[in-house]
Amino acid sequence: MATSPQQGGSNTLQTPQGHHFGRQRKSSTGHVRKLGLTRKRDRRNVKEDENPEEKAQRHKEFELKPLYKELLYTIAHRLGTASCPEAFTQVQLQQYIQEAFSMTALEHSSLLEKAQNTEPPVYCLMVTVKEAKGILGKDVSGFSDPYCLLTIMVDEKQSRSGQAKSKPCKSLVKDADLDNIYQTDIKKQTLNPIWNQSFIMEFGDLAGASFHLEMWDKDEEVSLSQKLEEIKTLNSLRRMIKDAKKEKGTDDFLGRISLKLQDLHCTEDLWYNLEPRTETYPNRGQCHLNLKFIHKSRDGTLSAGRSAYINYCGILQQFVQAYISKQQGSPPWKGELCGEAQVLLEQYATQNDLSPFLQDLAKWVAYSKLYQILEVDSSVLLQQLTSIEYHWHQQELPYQQKQELGDSLHGFLQYGLCLVSKFRDIFPPMPSSTPKLHTLLRILVQICKTQAFQKLNPAQFELHEEVTDAIRSGTEEWFSVKKGLHQPMTKEPSEIVSALSRLINEVQEDIKHNEEVYNRVFVSAVQVDAITVVYQSFDSLLARETKETLSVMRGQMEQPLANSLFLVYLSLQKIHKDKAFLQKMEALELTNCHEDFREALPYWLSQAFSTTQDRVERAVQVDLLQPLQTGAVPIKHSSSAVDLVACVQPICHLWEQLCWPDPEEAFMLMVKLTEDVCKIVINYCKILKERVRVLTENSEYGSAINMLCVVVNDLEHLRSVLSRLPSQLDWAGLKERTQHVIGERQFHNTLPSQLQQAQDVLSREIRSALHTLGKRLNTDIETHVRSMATRKRFPSKSTEDVAAPLMRYLEKELQYMNQNLVQENFNSLLTPLWNNSVKILYQVATQPQHQEGLMVYCQRLFYTLQCLEQCFHAEGNGLPLSTLQSVEYKTLKTLLTHNALSSFQLIEKFFVKKITEQNVFIGEKYGAVTLLTSYSRAEQTLRVEVLNAVNLLPMDSNGFSDPFVQLCLEPNHIFPLIEARCTQIKSCDLNPLFEEVFNFMVSLEQCRAPGACLMLTVLDHDTLRTDDFEGEAFLPLKSIPGVGGVTQEEVDRASIQPDAPPAQIRLPLMHPKPNEDGVLRLLESRRGEREAQVFVKKRRLRERQSQENNQP
Repeated sequence: MATSPQQGGSNTLQTPQGHHFGRQRKSSTGHVRKLGLTRKRDRRNVKEDENPEEKAQRHKEFELKPLYKELLYTIAHRLGTASCPEAFTQVQLQQYIQEAFSMTALEHSSLLEKAQNTEPPVYCLMVTVKEAKGILGKDVSGFSDPYCLLTIMVDEKQSRSGQAKSKPCKSLVKDADLDNIYQTDIKKQTLNPIWNQSFIMEFGDLAGASFHLEMWDKDEEVSLSQKLEEIKTLNSLRRMIKDAKKEKGTDDFLGRISLKLQDLHCTEDLWYNLEPRTETYPNRGQCHLNLKFIHKSRDGTLSAGRSAYINYCGILQQFVQAYISKQQGSPPWKGELCGEAQVLLEQYATQNDLSPFLQDLAKWVAYSKLYQILEVDSSVLLQQLTSIEYHWHQQELPYQQKQELGDSLHGFLQYGLCLVSKFRDIFPPMPSSTPKLHTLLRILVQICKTQAFQKLNPAQFELHEEVTDAIRSGTEEWFSVKKGLHQPMTKEPSEIVSALSRLINEVQEDIKHNEEVYNRVFVSAVQVDAITVVYQSFDSLLARETKETLSVMRGQMEQPLANSLFLVYLSLQKIHKDKAFLQKMEALELTNCHEDFREALPYWLSQAFSTTQDRVERAVQVDLLQPLQTGAVPIKHSSSAVDLVACVQPICHLWEQLCWPDPEEAFMLMVKLTEDVCKIVINYCKILKERVRVLTENSEYGSAINMLCVVVNDLEHLRSVLSRLPSQLDWAGLKERTQHVIGERQFHNTLPSQLQQAQDVLSREIRSALHTLGKRLNTDIETHVRSMATRKRFPSKSTEDVAAPLMRYLEKELQYMNQNLVQENFNSLLTPLWNNSVKILYQVATQPQHQEGLMVYCQRLFYTLQCLEQCFHAEGNGLPLSTLQSVEYKTLKTLLTHNALSSFQLIEKFFVKKITEQNVFIGEKYGAVTLLTSYSRAEQTLRVEVLNAVNLLPMDSNGFSDPFVQLCLEPNHIFPLIEARCTQIKSCDLNPLFEEVFNFMVSLEQCRAPGACLMLTVLDHDTLRTDDFEGEAFLPLKSIPGVGGVTQEEVDRASIQPDAPPAQIRLPLMHPKPNEDGVLRLLESRRGEREAQVFVKKRRLRERQSQENNQP
């Protein structure tokens, strides 16, 4: 009997016909499901003391046997070919389910007989005509009005009708006289119609049965005027002519599909080509069909009226359990099943018309349950969630399945969060386990993202918060378990501290695992900063546990107990320092854990000081005061210096370990540590001096000097270590921390003062040792320098020979000191040696008994000074030039330089100095002289025109002067043949106008000589007494046009070059300052040289006439 077609338009998944779901759960429309408040899962009323064998037997009787009969019934009434590539006989399938359900042969025979005695189902083919594309256009408009005719025909009936022998008819379905012909809707004017209509067609047997579909174009009577309006192309005209020839109201054939039922699969969803009746139009488009073999009127007594969906879930779960049980020791199950199981599941789902959505739902329910008891790969659950999410948007589940899906998703969330709380035990921090945790978290995230979960669980559910709570509660539970495992065996303080230390170590290890392994998993999967949650939980737990433990020991502190507590404190500090990686920096309880250790702090400091002091004393006792290493990279200090640094380092490390948070207490702690270090250093100096005394009592002088050098190096090494102490102890950071409680002045007067006192002690000891080393060197240097003052040696030795003994001695001694002293101490030794050498040279150079022959003697002393400077500088490896070129050195160098010059050279230097004074002289308080000067290179003539003088001083009683200008070329030894010239005398005039020209016959070389200048002296003429001095000026000849800036080649070509134009120059007049010129004093001391004495006499006269005498 045929059923009426199912029209498209509703996506609601109906339960398969002939089946009824179990008991419906009552729930209001406003039902809210939230984790922790969700309803409990249904559980059977099974007695806790029920016998396991009886329980298993009852499960088999009421659960497995009904499913077994369903499968036997399914095997007996198979329809279509399964998608599995393997083919199985009925016997093979029955053997498989017998093994999967653990049925005995007797049970199998009994159940098989019952299944065979049931009523057979009605075989049906469910056809869904979805759409077509590319069909022919039969109307004048180029489109068609397609519809489909569907039926199932048996070949025997067709052969008896005799139609096969006649000529081919135009239609097989349309012209057939059958009751089970189904028709789709007519789609107007389209070549790509969409129907989505389903039909259920019954048939008796697969053998000889075929499915047929014909597609037709519906034709309706249309007026001639309408047809003419539709003619647009030549093809349209042809269609109209063809349409006129056929009978009115006759539909056009578009194509057909014929399929033998025995060739079909259980379910097919394909595009089929529309076949023509003739070869006229072979390409007629395609039609999309979904074909499925189903059962109607299936016997309901097989499984006691349970729905096909419930049976499918049970069958699936049993097959999976059977498969996994056979794969013992293999990796987690990844969703695969054997071929028999796949065939049976597909046949059962198809026969009972279970939609893909219901199948995927059943798989999710089964797999999520199996995940909790068997090794199931998490990817299987992710795949099913994806499928459910896809189907959720396509179809709608019945109410019962919606409730089951909601309970399943919610139940798995509960189970997953339970696993998350125990992640340390279930997912150890190993490469093989952490991916499982990551996949589990992804499943939880995917569940919360699905539309199904959000629709079925409308309450506000934050997975982020739930996972955080699970981690927090799991951490607290883990800590409680570990605390119980590490309970002290006795109530002794040492045992209690040991138990606390072991617990803290466990926490440290767990924090490390969370930081390095678990946090990455939680952040990437659910964006939960697990390490912060874990750390904050441990912070409060450890703070409370530590406070409770130490409160028991109050008043019982001793050194051994304090030492044990130090390890506990370090462990807590290490955990507290790990807060740096936290994303949310909140107030932590461990920040103030130091308060519980105040009683033990003095014991820790005392232990560190006494241990370091003992180690230093032992290091000095075994020190032989020999350099640690010689050769290319020497180490010039001894073993005790190295040991001392190593001994002091733990005290500095103690400060870092304590990391005392209270600023004021931290400052006092730093004061104590710095004081201890300074005490150790000062004590080291004392015992080291005693060690030197013991070792040098019976040693040779050279050996004693070597040991003294090593001691100096040790002290210098120690001083460098002390200089780094503020940075090692981070004084700058402490100062910033304590700026609100400790004033800057108090800070500076305490810590730096302590350190400076220790460094002063070291500096005094170093200077004392260096003074001992340099005493003999200073004496020997003075002896060599004074030996150079003997006049008898002047004729016999050159300057180099005289200085050679001193330089050989210094080279030998300084090389020895450089090899045995570190650079700092060697430089410290060089500095006093150099200063003493400069002092000796100055004393010798200024002794009055050596004025005779002083020039030659000073030349040798100057050479010696240069040699000493090179020796002490050592090409940059010795003293820097800034140290060498001190004020005393510059004074000595100037003295020796001047004394080594001849009188003529000194006179030249005098005029060079005067020219410099003239250039920098500012103002005209003594007046000025204006000149017009030039030099003719061709005639070698210097032309000077004195134009005027201005602002002269009144020298006469009448308030005027009688000025004239004296012109003289200086120095006289360069211009011996040039006499001085004078202008005319201008009476009673302070601004005289001269305009007189003077020519001097001098060569260019003379004009370019050092100090060559024109000295202009303005005098006031007096008849009865010496002329009064108005002032003087110095014009360098190099500045006159034609003299300076001319190359030698230009001089040679002077005859063909024009003379430079004259230049007007205004020179302010100056007065010399008495007794300020060292050159004059030096010339004055050379009483045996007539030229020098004459020159000095003239200059002294001008100094006496100078009005600078009256200047304040």
